[in-house]
Amino acid sequence: MVEKELHAVTGAFGFSGKYIARRLFEAGHGVVTLTSSLHRPNPFGEKIKVRPLRFDRPRELLDSLRGVSVLYNTYYVRFNYRGPVSFSYAGAVENSARLFEAAREAGVRRIVHISITNPSEDSRFEYFRGKARIERLLVESGLSHAILRPAVLFGEESILINNIAWLLRKLPVFGVFGDGNYRLQPIHVDDLAMLAVDQGKTSEDAVIDAIGPETFTYRGLVELIGRIIGKPRPIISIPPLVGLLMGDLLGLLLNDRLITLDEIEGLMAELLYVDSPPAGKIRLTNWVRKNADTLGASYASELGRRT
Repeated sequence: MVEKELHAVTGAFGFSGKYIARRLFEAGHGVVTLTSSLHRPNPFGEKIKVRPLRFDRPRELLDSLRGVSVLYNTYYVRFNYRGPVSFSYAGAVENSARLFEAAREAGVRRIVHISITNPSEDSRFEYFRGKARIERLLVESGLSHAILRPAVLFGEESILINNIAWLLRKLPVFGVFGDGNYRLQPIHVDDLAMLAVDQGKTSEDAVIDAIGPETFTYRGLVELIGRIIGKPRPIISIPPLVGLLMGDLLGLLLNDRLITLDEIEGLMAELLYVDSPPAGKIRLTNWVRKNADTLGASYASELGRRT
């Protein structure tokens, strides 16, 4: 019997990692997840091997990657946070360097890395600077790699699209930052997963803008979601700092971070838009229609996923 090639996913119990793992199982691979959240529900049962993701223990990190042929890296953080489980952009960059070095030492042949559209080390936004630095670390590692750059992910368990719908269900009006006419290109998480697994089969280095088939303005996206879920609301323009303050106040009530200044200003600077052909096929419009009854029915917490 031919032994299955072993592929590893960081965070296969999370959002994008779960979809990548599913696609890997369908392709006939053995799958291991590297996770720091061993307490989270395991949707795969005994099918998946579970190994610790311990950036602070280099030898243990190396052992977790032994025998792995391809590593799919979804690891990053949305914001800097101090709390019971603290994390930061700077820490994520350092941890990624440790992960890539362990992968190289363990003999991993290829890394498929999930990044973001328009990363730049010269960006005024720390989120995008950190993403760019991690990309550079991967390139400098000398490992065969594919870098996928999605804008916004949607699908079951998505945060942004779900919470737009949640706010539309809860509030009488919806505020957009500035005029709301900046663009974004959401991609379905399963389209991203298929792209990632396809890239795991090759050896050529690649950088791919992983965007969906539809482009929206932010205002248009909110209008679309509100109309489809039956909660159309008046849309008002608000200054970015007012939006951040309102988000912070809601975050205190929900014990979460709804939005960051980097996210607001990056969105307004059209950093979630690129002039590239679509890499995904699933249309957000159709997906929202299919899930209109449940989308936004409950709030999706970023900190709830991490703690």
